[in-house]
Amino acid sequence: MSTAIVPHCDRAIAAGRAPSEAAAPAHPAMVLTTTVLASSLAFVDGSLINVGLPAIARSFPDHAVSLSWIVSGYLLPLSALLLLGGAAGDRFGHRRLLLLGVGVFLAASLLCAAAPSLTVLLAGRILQGVGAAMLMPTSLAILGGAFTGEARGKAIGTWAAAGAAAGAIGPLIGGWLIDTVGWRTMFLVNVPIAAAALFMGARYVDNGADDAKGPLDWTGASLVTAGLAALTWGLTLASAEGGITGLAWSGIGAGAVLLAAFIWFEHRRGEAAMMPLALFEARSFVGLNLLTFLLYGALGGLLVLLPYLLIDLKGYSATAAGAALLPMPLVIALTAPTMGKLAGKFGARLPLTIGPAVVAVGFLLALRIGADDSYWSATLPAMLVVSLGMAGAVAPLTTAVLGAVDARHTGMASGFNSAVARTGGLLATALASAILMAHGPALQAHFHVAMVVGAVAAAGAGACAFIWLGGEEIPAR
Repeated sequence: MSTAIVPHCDRAIAAGRAPSEAAAPAHPAMVLTTTVLASSLAFVDGSLINVGLPAIARSFPDHAVSLSWIVSGYLLPLSALLLLGGAAGDRFGHRRLLLLGVGVFLAASLLCAAAPSLTVLLAGRILQGVGAAMLMPTSLAILGGAFTGEARGKAIGTWAAAGAAAGAIGPLIGGWLIDTVGWRTMFLVNVPIAAAALFMGARYVDNGADDAKGPLDWTGASLVTAGLAALTWGLTLASAEGGITGLAWSGIGAGAVLLAAFIWFEHRRGEAAMMPLALFEARSFVGLNLLTFLLYGALGGLLVLLPYLLIDLKGYSATAAGAALLPMPLVIALTAPTMGKLAGKFGARLPLTIGPAVVAVGFLLALRIGADDSYWSATLPAMLVVSLGMAGAVAPLTTAVLGAVDARHTGMASGFNSAVARTGGLLATALASAILMAHGPALQAHFHVAMVVGAVAAAGAGACAFIWLGGEEIPAR
Protein backbone atom coordinates (compact mmCIF):
# COMPACT_ATOMS: atom_id res chain seq x y z
CA MET A 1 0.00 0.00 0.00
CA SER A 2 1.04 3.54 -0.45
CA THR A 3 1.82 4.15 3.10
CA ALA A 4 4.56 5.43 5.34
CA ILE A 5 4.17 2.34 7.52
CA VAL A 6 5.93 -0.94 6.82
CA PRO A 7 3.27 -3.67 7.10
CA HIS A 8 4.41 -5.59 10.17
CA CYS A 9 3.54 -8.87 8.49
CA ASP A 10 6.43 -8.34 6.04
CA ARG A 11 8.93 -8.96 8.81
CA ALA A 12 7.67 -12.49 9.34
CA ILE A 13 8.75 -13.48 5.84
CA ALA A 14 12.33 -12.96 6.96
CA ALA A 15 11.79 -14.25 10.49
CA GLY A 16 10.27 -17.48 9.25
CA ARG A 17 12.89 -18.12 6.58
CA ALA A 18 15.12 -21.11 7.21
CA PRO A 19 18.83 -20.29 7.25
CA SER A 20 20.68 -21.14 4.08
CA GLU A 21 22.57 -24.42 4.10
CA ALA A 22 25.43 -22.65 2.35
CA ALA A 23 28.21 -21.01 4.30
CA ALA A 24 27.44 -17.77 6.10
CA PRO A 25 28.01 -14.72 3.91
CA ALA A 26 31.53 -13.33 3.98
CA HIS A 27 30.20 -9.78 4.30
CA PRO A 28 26.97 -9.96 6.37
CA ALA A 29 26.83 -6.19 6.83
CA MET A 30 26.90 -5.73 3.07
CA VAL A 31 24.14 -8.31 2.61
CA LEU A 32 22.01 -6.47 5.17
CA THR A 33 22.70 -3.13 3.47
CA THR A 34 21.71 -4.62 0.11
CA THR A 35 18.35 -5.84 1.43
CA VAL A 36 17.69 -2.48 3.09
CA LEU A 37 18.47 -0.57 -0.11
CA ALA A 38 16.32 -2.85 -2.26
CA SER A 39 13.26 -2.79 0.01
CA SER A 40 13.65 0.95 0.58
CA LEU A 41 12.77 1.46 -3.09
CA ALA A 42 9.27 0.19 -2.39
CA PHE A 43 8.90 2.01 0.94
CA VAL A 44 10.09 5.41 -0.33
CA ASP A 45 8.12 5.30 -3.55
CA GLY A 46 4.99 3.99 -1.88
CA SER A 47 4.91 6.89 0.58
CA LEU A 48 6.02 9.89 -1.45
CA ILE A 49 3.48 9.33 -4.25
CA ASN A 50 0.72 10.43 -1.88
CA VAL A 51 2.01 14.02 -1.68
CA GLY A 52 2.61 14.08 -5.44
CA LEU A 53 -0.96 13.41 -6.60
CA PRO A 54 -2.13 17.07 -6.64
CA ALA A 55 0.92 18.15 -8.67
CA ILE A 56 0.42 15.27 -11.11
CA ALA A 57 -3.24 16.26 -11.52
CA ARG A 58 -2.21 19.84 -12.38
CA SER A 59 0.20 18.56 -15.04
CA PHE A 60 -2.51 16.51 -16.75
CA PRO A 61 -5.73 18.53 -16.30
CA ASP A 62 -7.50 16.70 -19.15
CA HIS A 63 -6.49 13.22 -18.07
CA ALA A 64 -8.78 10.39 -19.12
CA VAL A 65 -7.38 7.98 -16.54
CA SER A 66 -8.62 8.33 -12.96
CA LEU A 67 -5.94 9.78 -10.68
CA SER A 68 -6.50 6.96 -8.20
CA TRP A 69 -4.93 4.56 -10.71
CA ILE A 70 -1.54 6.18 -10.07
CA VAL A 71 -1.74 4.56 -6.64
CA SER A 72 -3.76 1.49 -7.63
CA GLY A 73 -1.53 0.74 -10.63
CA TYR A 74 1.35 0.16 -8.20
CA LEU A 75 -0.61 -1.73 -5.55
CA LEU A 76 -2.35 -4.08 -7.99
CA PRO A 77 0.67 -6.10 -9.22
CA LEU A 78 2.33 -5.83 -5.81
CA SER A 79 -0.74 -7.34 -4.11
CA ALA A 80 -1.35 -10.02 -6.71
CA LEU A 81 2.25 -11.10 -7.42
CA LEU A 82 3.82 -10.89 -3.96
CA LEU A 83 3.49 -14.62 -3.25
CA LEU A 84 4.60 -15.56 -6.77
CA GLY A 85 7.64 -13.31 -6.39
CA GLY A 86 8.72 -15.15 -3.26
CA ALA A 87 8.27 -18.54 -4.93
CA ALA A 88 10.17 -17.36 -8.02
CA GLY A 89 13.10 -16.34 -5.83
CA ASP A 90 13.23 -19.83 -4.34
CA ARG A 91 13.00 -21.39 -7.79
CA PHE A 92 15.38 -19.25 -9.84
CA GLY A 93 17.70 -17.83 -7.21
CA HIS A 94 17.40 -14.96 -4.79
CA ARG A 95 20.17 -12.81 -6.18
CA ARG A 96 18.96 -13.28 -9.74
CA LEU A 97 15.40 -12.25 -8.91
CA LEU A 98 16.51 -9.43 -6.62
CA LEU A 99 18.64 -7.89 -9.37
CA LEU A 100 15.84 -8.36 -11.90
CA GLY A 101 13.31 -6.76 -9.56
CA VAL A 102 15.56 -3.78 -8.81
CA GLY A 103 16.33 -3.39 -12.52
CA VAL A 104 12.63 -3.39 -13.44
CA PHE A 105 11.91 -0.88 -10.68
CA LEU A 106 14.73 1.37 -11.88
CA ALA A 107 13.56 1.29 -15.51
CA ALA A 108 9.98 1.92 -14.43
CA SER A 109 11.04 4.90 -12.30
CA LEU A 110 12.80 6.47 -15.27
CA LEU A 111 9.67 5.88 -17.37
CA CYS A 112 7.54 7.61 -14.70
CA ALA A 113 9.90 10.58 -14.56
CA ALA A 114 9.78 11.05 -18.33
CA ALA A 115 6.09 10.18 -18.83
CA PRO A 116 4.48 12.50 -21.44
CA SER A 117 0.96 11.48 -20.42
CA LEU A 118 -0.92 10.05 -17.47
CA THR A 119 -1.37 6.78 -19.36
CA VAL A 120 2.40 6.33 -19.72
CA LEU A 121 2.83 7.28 -16.06
CA LEU A 122 0.32 4.58 -15.15
CA ALA A 123 2.29 2.03 -17.20
CA GLY A 124 5.41 3.00 -15.28
CA ARG A 125 3.62 2.62 -11.96
CA ILE A 126 2.41 -0.87 -12.93
CA LEU A 127 5.98 -1.86 -13.81
CA GLN A 128 7.14 -0.47 -10.46
CA GLY A 129 4.62 -2.75 -8.76
CA VAL A 130 5.91 -5.74 -10.70
CA GLY A 131 9.47 -4.90 -9.69
CA ALA A 132 8.46 -4.44 -6.06
CA ALA A 133 6.67 -7.82 -6.07
CA MET A 134 9.99 -9.41 -7.06
CA LEU A 135 12.39 -7.50 -4.84
CA MET A 136 10.36 -7.30 -1.61
CA PRO A 137 9.93 -11.00 -0.73
CA THR A 138 13.32 -11.84 -2.23
CA SER A 139 15.21 -9.26 -0.16
CA LEU A 140 13.50 -10.60 2.95
CA ALA A 141 14.29 -14.20 2.02
CA ILE A 142 17.95 -13.23 1.55
CA LEU A 143 17.93 -11.55 4.94
CA GLY A 144 16.27 -14.50 6.68
CA GLY A 145 18.60 -17.01 5.07
CA ALA A 146 21.83 -15.12 5.76
CA PHE A 147 21.51 -14.76 9.54
CA THR A 148 20.70 -17.08 12.43
CA GLY A 149 19.81 -16.71 16.09
CA GLU A 150 20.26 -13.33 17.72
CA ALA A 151 22.03 -11.99 14.63
CA ARG A 152 18.90 -12.61 12.59
CA GLY A 153 16.72 -10.80 15.10
CA LYS A 154 19.06 -7.83 15.08
CA ALA A 155 19.20 -7.81 11.28
CA ILE A 156 15.41 -7.93 10.98
CA GLY A 157 15.12 -5.09 13.50
CA THR A 158 17.61 -3.02 11.52
CA TRP A 159 15.73 -3.72 8.29
CA ALA A 160 12.40 -2.79 9.84
CA ALA A 161 13.77 0.43 11.35
CA ALA A 162 15.34 1.42 8.03
CA GLY A 163 12.08 0.72 6.22
CA ALA A 164 10.11 2.82 8.69
CA ALA A 165 12.63 5.65 8.37
CA ALA A 166 12.50 5.48 4.57
CA GLY A 167 8.70 5.54 4.59
CA ALA A 168 8.69 8.52 6.98
CA ILE A 169 11.32 10.55 5.13
CA GLY A 170 9.87 9.76 1.69
CA PRO A 171 6.93 12.23 1.81
CA LEU A 172 9.18 14.96 3.21
CA ILE A 173 11.85 14.57 0.52
CA GLY A 174 9.24 14.09 -2.18
CA GLY A 175 7.34 17.18 -1.08
CA TRP A 176 10.49 19.30 -1.11
CA LEU A 177 11.42 18.07 -4.60
CA ILE A 178 7.89 18.73 -5.88
CA ASP A 179 7.93 22.28 -4.48
CA THR A 180 11.42 23.16 -5.70
CA VAL A 181 11.87 21.24 -8.98
CA GLY A 182 8.72 19.35 -9.95
CA TRP A 183 6.92 16.08 -9.34
CA ARG A 184 8.95 14.14 -11.90
CA THR A 185 12.06 14.38 -9.74
CA MET A 186 10.49 12.35 -6.94
CA PHE A 187 10.84 9.27 -9.15
CA LEU A 188 14.52 10.04 -9.71
CA VAL A 189 15.15 9.53 -5.99
CA ASN A 190 15.03 5.83 -6.82
CA VAL A 191 17.95 5.97 -9.27
CA PRO A 192 20.92 6.17 -6.84
CA ILE A 193 19.25 3.74 -4.43
CA ALA A 194 18.62 1.20 -7.20
CA ALA A 195 22.12 1.61 -8.63
CA ALA A 196 23.68 0.94 -5.22
CA ALA A 197 21.41 -2.08 -4.66
CA LEU A 198 22.33 -3.53 -8.07
CA PHE A 199 26.05 -3.13 -7.46
CA MET A 200 26.00 -4.56 -3.94
CA GLY A 201 23.58 -7.35 -4.83
CA ALA A 202 25.79 -8.54 -7.67
CA ARG A 203 28.89 -8.36 -5.49
CA TYR A 204 27.82 -9.66 -2.07
CA VAL A 205 24.62 -11.78 -2.37
CA ASP A 206 24.59 -15.52 -3.08
CA ASN A 207 22.07 -16.80 -5.59
CA GLY A 208 20.54 -19.53 -3.44
CA ALA A 209 18.49 -21.20 -6.19
CA ASP A 210 16.65 -24.42 -5.43
CA ASP A 211 16.12 -26.26 -8.70
CA ALA A 212 14.19 -28.98 -6.89
CA LYS A 213 11.22 -26.68 -6.50
CA GLY A 214 8.13 -27.38 -8.59
CA PRO A 215 6.79 -25.17 -11.37
CA LEU A 216 5.46 -21.73 -10.50
CA ASP A 217 1.72 -21.16 -10.26
CA TRP A 218 1.46 -18.89 -13.31
CA THR A 219 -2.22 -19.70 -13.89
CA GLY A 220 -3.13 -18.78 -10.34
CA ALA A 221 -1.12 -15.58 -10.56
CA SER A 222 -2.81 -14.63 -13.84
CA LEU A 223 -6.30 -15.29 -12.47
CA VAL A 224 -5.81 -13.30 -9.26
CA THR A 225 -4.15 -10.41 -11.09
CA ALA A 226 -6.89 -10.21 -13.71
CA GLY A 227 -9.58 -10.58 -11.04
CA LEU A 228 -8.19 -7.79 -8.86
CA ALA A 229 -7.70 -5.57 -11.91
CA ALA A 230 -11.30 -6.02 -13.07
CA LEU A 231 -12.67 -5.52 -9.55
CA THR A 232 -10.54 -2.40 -9.03
CA TRP A 233 -11.59 -0.99 -12.40
CA GLY A 234 -15.27 -1.58 -11.63
CA LEU A 235 -15.05 0.00 -8.18
CA THR A 236 -13.12 2.97 -9.58
CA LEU A 237 -15.80 3.55 -12.22
CA ALA A 238 -18.58 3.26 -9.64
CA SER A 239 -16.85 5.73 -7.31
CA ALA A 240 -15.98 8.24 -10.02
CA GLU A 241 -19.46 8.21 -11.56
CA GLY A 242 -21.31 8.38 -8.24
CA GLY A 243 -23.09 5.06 -8.75
CA ILE A 244 -22.75 1.57 -10.19
CA THR A 245 -23.33 1.80 -13.93
CA GLY A 246 -23.63 -1.11 -16.33
CA LEU A 247 -19.94 -0.83 -17.19
CA ALA A 248 -18.99 -0.78 -13.50
CA TRP A 249 -21.17 -3.83 -12.86
CA SER A 250 -19.42 -5.67 -15.70
CA GLY A 251 -16.01 -4.97 -14.15
CA ILE A 252 -17.11 -6.00 -10.66
CA GLY A 253 -18.83 -9.11 -12.02
CA ALA A 254 -15.83 -10.12 -14.13
CA GLY A 255 -13.56 -9.60 -11.13
CA ALA A 256 -15.77 -11.79 -8.94
CA VAL A 257 -15.84 -14.56 -11.56
CA LEU A 258 -12.07 -14.48 -12.06
CA LEU A 259 -11.39 -14.52 -8.32
CA ALA A 260 -13.80 -17.44 -7.92
CA ALA A 261 -11.91 -19.24 -10.70
CA PHE A 262 -8.68 -18.49 -8.86
CA ILE A 263 -10.01 -20.11 -5.68
CA TRP A 264 -11.21 -23.16 -7.64
CA PHE A 265 -7.86 -23.52 -9.39
CA GLU A 266 -5.92 -23.17 -6.13
CA HIS A 267 -8.11 -25.89 -4.62
CA ARG A 268 -7.21 -28.17 -7.52
CA ARG A 269 -3.46 -27.55 -7.05
CA GLY A 270 -3.53 -28.34 -3.33
CA GLU A 271 -0.19 -27.77 -1.59
CA ALA A 272 1.39 -26.71 -4.92
CA ALA A 273 -0.85 -23.62 -5.08
CA MET A 274 0.51 -20.14 -4.49
CA MET A 275 -2.28 -19.81 -1.89
CA PRO A 276 -2.95 -23.25 -0.36
CA LEU A 277 -6.56 -23.32 0.85
CA ALA A 278 -5.45 -25.41 3.81
CA LEU A 279 -4.45 -22.12 5.42
CA PHE A 280 -8.12 -21.25 5.85
CA GLU A 281 -8.88 -24.31 7.92
CA ALA A 282 -7.76 -22.26 10.93
CA ARG A 283 -10.66 -20.10 12.09
CA SER A 284 -8.33 -17.52 13.63
CA PHE A 285 -6.36 -17.17 10.37
CA VAL A 286 -9.53 -16.17 8.53
CA GLY A 287 -10.39 -13.58 11.19
CA LEU A 288 -6.88 -12.15 11.29
CA ASN A 289 -6.77 -11.63 7.54
CA LEU A 290 -10.20 -10.02 7.52
CA LEU A 291 -8.91 -7.75 10.30
CA THR A 292 -5.83 -6.94 8.22
CA PHE A 293 -7.90 -6.17 5.13
CA LEU A 294 -10.23 -3.78 6.96
CA LEU A 295 -7.58 -2.06 9.07
CA TYR A 296 -4.98 -1.54 6.35
CA GLY A 297 -7.70 -0.63 3.86
CA ALA A 298 -8.89 2.15 6.16
CA LEU A 299 -5.33 3.30 6.79
CA GLY A 300 -4.42 3.23 3.10
CA GLY A 301 -7.42 5.41 2.27
CA LEU A 302 -6.44 7.93 4.95
CA LEU A 303 -2.83 8.23 3.81
CA VAL A 304 -3.89 8.79 0.20
CA LEU A 305 -6.68 11.27 0.93
CA LEU A 306 -5.23 13.36 3.77
CA PRO A 307 -2.23 14.81 1.86
CA TYR A 308 -4.49 15.53 -1.10
CA LEU A 309 -6.95 17.37 1.14
CA LEU A 310 -4.22 19.36 2.88
CA ILE A 311 -2.72 20.51 -0.42
CA ASP A 312 -5.90 21.10 -2.45
CA LEU A 313 -8.27 22.43 0.20
CA LYS A 314 -6.02 23.97 2.83
CA GLY A 315 -3.26 25.26 0.56
CA TYR A 316 -0.38 23.29 2.09
CA SER A 317 2.81 22.98 0.11
CA ALA A 318 3.84 19.44 -0.80
CA THR A 319 6.66 19.70 1.76
CA ALA A 320 4.25 20.72 4.52
CA ALA A 321 1.83 17.92 3.59
CA GLY A 322 4.69 15.41 3.79
CA ALA A 323 5.69 16.77 7.19
CA ALA A 324 2.09 16.47 8.38
CA LEU A 325 2.34 12.68 7.99
CA LEU A 326 5.50 12.36 10.13
CA PRO A 327 3.75 11.87 13.50
CA MET A 328 2.39 8.48 12.46
CA PRO A 329 5.64 6.57 11.80
CA LEU A 330 7.31 8.36 14.71
CA VAL A 331 4.59 7.45 17.20
CA ILE A 332 4.51 3.86 16.00
CA ALA A 333 8.29 3.53 16.16
CA LEU A 334 8.36 4.92 19.72
CA THR A 335 5.38 3.05 21.15
CA ALA A 336 5.16 -0.25 19.25
CA PRO A 337 7.87 -1.99 21.38
CA THR A 338 5.94 -1.18 24.57
CA MET A 339 2.69 -2.26 22.97
CA GLY A 340 4.38 -5.47 21.91
CA LYS A 341 5.45 -6.22 25.50
CA LEU A 342 1.91 -5.62 26.73
CA ALA A 343 0.61 -7.94 24.02
CA GLY A 344 3.09 -10.57 25.18
CA LYS A 345 1.64 -10.30 28.68
CA PHE A 346 -2.06 -10.24 27.85
CA GLY A 347 -2.17 -12.10 24.52
CA ALA A 348 -3.11 -10.99 21.00
CA ARG A 349 -6.89 -10.76 21.31
CA LEU A 350 -7.00 -7.70 23.59
CA PRO A 351 -4.61 -5.41 21.64
CA LEU A 352 -6.04 -6.51 18.29
CA THR A 353 -9.50 -5.57 19.56
CA ILE A 354 -8.60 -2.29 21.29
CA GLY A 355 -6.03 -1.03 18.75
CA PRO A 356 -8.42 -0.89 15.75
CA ALA A 357 -11.12 0.61 17.99
CA VAL A 358 -8.73 3.45 18.86
CA VAL A 359 -7.99 3.87 15.14
CA ALA A 360 -11.75 4.24 14.57
CA VAL A 361 -11.84 7.05 17.15
CA GLY A 362 -9.00 8.76 15.27
CA PHE A 363 -10.98 8.60 12.04
CA LEU A 364 -13.94 10.22 13.74
CA LEU A 365 -11.64 12.97 15.04
CA ALA A 366 -10.62 13.57 11.41
CA LEU A 367 -14.17 14.80 10.80
CA ARG A 368 -12.98 18.04 12.43
CA ILE A 369 -10.49 18.65 9.60
CA GLY A 370 -11.78 21.40 7.33
CA ALA A 371 -10.78 24.44 5.35
CA ASP A 372 -10.46 26.82 8.31
CA ASP A 373 -9.05 24.79 11.19
CA SER A 374 -5.39 24.65 12.21
CA TYR A 375 -3.15 21.63 11.90
CA TRP A 376 -2.53 21.59 15.67
CA SER A 377 -6.18 21.59 16.68
CA ALA A 378 -7.65 19.14 14.15
CA THR A 379 -5.21 17.21 11.96
CA LEU A 380 -2.54 16.42 14.55
CA PRO A 381 -4.91 15.03 17.23
CA ALA A 382 -6.54 12.74 14.68
CA MET A 383 -3.15 11.54 13.41
CA LEU A 384 -1.88 10.89 16.95
CA VAL A 385 -4.92 8.82 17.93
CA VAL A 386 -4.79 6.79 14.71
CA SER A 387 -1.06 6.26 15.28
CA LEU A 388 -1.55 5.03 18.84
CA GLY A 389 -4.21 2.59 17.69
CA MET A 390 -2.00 1.25 14.90
CA ALA A 391 0.91 0.90 17.32
CA GLY A 392 -1.26 -1.30 19.51
CA ALA A 393 -2.28 -3.51 16.60
CA VAL A 394 0.78 -3.99 14.39
CA ALA A 395 3.09 -5.57 16.96
CA PRO A 396 0.94 -8.62 17.84
CA LEU A 397 -0.50 -9.09 14.34
CA THR A 398 2.44 -10.96 12.82
CA THR A 399 2.90 -13.39 15.68
CA ALA A 400 -0.86 -13.98 15.77
CA VAL A 401 -0.85 -14.85 12.05
CA LEU A 402 2.13 -17.19 12.45
CA GLY A 403 0.56 -18.82 15.49
CA ALA A 404 -2.68 -19.48 13.61
CA VAL A 405 -1.13 -21.99 11.16
CA ASP A 406 1.17 -24.98 11.41
CA ALA A 407 4.92 -24.69 10.95
CA ARG A 408 4.80 -25.81 7.29
CA HIS A 409 2.73 -22.79 6.29
CA THR A 410 4.26 -19.93 8.30
CA GLY A 411 6.11 -18.37 5.37
CA MET A 412 3.09 -18.67 3.09
CA ALA A 413 0.78 -17.33 5.83
CA SER A 414 2.89 -14.23 6.46
CA GLY A 415 3.27 -13.57 2.74
CA PHE A 416 -0.46 -13.92 2.17
CA ASN A 417 -1.21 -11.59 5.10
CA SER A 418 1.14 -9.01 3.62
CA ALA A 419 -0.65 -9.30 0.26
CA VAL A 420 -4.01 -8.89 2.01
CA ALA A 421 -2.79 -5.67 3.66
CA ARG A 422 -1.89 -4.20 0.28
CA THR A 423 -5.10 -5.43 -1.34
CA GLY A 424 -7.05 -3.53 1.31
CA GLY A 425 -5.21 -0.35 0.34
CA LEU A 426 -5.78 -1.11 -3.35
CA LEU A 427 -9.56 -1.40 -3.05
CA ALA A 428 -9.78 1.59 -0.69
CA THR A 429 -7.94 3.70 -3.25
CA ALA A 430 -10.31 2.52 -5.99
CA LEU A 431 -13.31 3.58 -3.91
CA ALA A 432 -11.67 6.97 -3.22
CA SER A 433 -11.31 7.89 -6.90
CA ALA A 434 -14.24 10.35 -6.77
CA ILE A 435 -12.62 12.22 -3.89
CA LEU A 436 -9.41 12.66 -5.88
CA MET A 437 -11.39 14.50 -8.56
CA ALA A 438 -13.22 16.85 -6.17
CA HIS A 439 -12.22 20.34 -5.04
CA GLY A 440 -13.30 22.89 -2.45
CA PRO A 441 -16.36 22.17 -0.28
CA ALA A 442 -17.14 19.01 -2.25
CA LEU A 443 -13.68 17.64 -1.45
CA GLN A 444 -14.18 18.32 2.26
CA ALA A 445 -17.62 16.68 2.26
CA HIS A 446 -16.37 13.58 0.42
CA PHE A 447 -13.36 13.36 2.74
CA HIS A 448 -15.64 13.37 5.80
CA VAL A 449 -17.75 10.56 4.31
CA ALA A 450 -14.56 8.57 3.72
CA MET A 451 -13.52 9.11 7.35
CA VAL A 452 -16.84 7.70 8.56
CA VAL A 453 -16.38 4.67 6.30
CA GLY A 454 -12.82 4.29 7.60
CA ALA A 455 -14.04 4.43 11.19
CA VAL A 456 -16.58 1.68 10.48
CA ALA A 457 -13.91 -0.46 8.80
CA ALA A 458 -11.47 -0.02 11.69
CA ALA A 459 -14.17 -0.83 14.25
CA GLY A 460 -15.04 -3.89 12.17
CA ALA A 461 -11.39 -4.96 12.28
CA GLY A 462 -11.46 -4.85 16.06
CA ALA A 463 -14.69 -6.86 16.08
CA CYS A 464 -12.99 -9.51 13.92
CA ALA A 465 -10.29 -9.98 16.56
CA PHE A 466 -12.85 -10.14 19.37
CA ILE A 467 -15.01 -12.72 17.59
CA TRP A 468 -12.52 -14.89 15.70
CA LEU A 469 -9.83 -15.00 18.37
CA GLY A 470 -12.31 -15.69 21.14
CA GLY A 471 -11.76 -19.09 22.72
CA GLU A 472 -8.71 -19.57 20.50
CA GLU A 473 -6.28 -17.21 22.17
CA ILE A 474 -3.03 -16.74 20.33
CA PRO A 475 -0.13 -15.51 22.45
CA ALA A 476 1.90 -12.64 21.01
CA ARG A 477 5.23 -14.37 21.21
